[in-house]
Amino acid sequence: MPRKLPLLTPVTAPFWQGGANGMLNICCCAECQHLFHPPAPVCPQCLSPDVGPRAVSGRGEVVSYTVNHQAWTPETAVPYVVAIIELAEQPGLRFLSNIVGTAPADIRIGMPVRVHFEQVEDVWLPLFVLDEAEAQA
Repeated sequence: MPRKLPLLTPVTAPFWQGGANGMLNICCCAECQHLFHPPAPVCPQCLSPDVGPRAVSGRGEVVSYTVNHQAWTPETAVPYVVAIIELAEQPGLRFLSNIVGTAPADIRIGMPVRVHFEQVEDVWLPLFVLDEAEAQA
């Protein structure tokens, strides 16, 4: 059983399909400039309905993570990392994703990461990899 893909709606499609152009699109409120995830039709801060996608840098840091050793489907390679990533654009702008390309034992809180997209059908999954440029700075 492959990864279950999200339902694409007018509100969520810019997030799930932005990777086709290399962009991580996050909802932004035109009224108060608050960035938020997951995508929603109103701003959770000021309740304005004037929201839409805005491309962000895709850079952030690991706030928390867990290493999963359970293969929930036969295609799932274990171990894999599920992490909470805080994006650089705004304190508290966080979402859940996987970290790929780094051994689970090498993941650390505060580790700089950047978005990496994996295409599955018409969805571009935002995964994260070590941001080597930031890690060396």
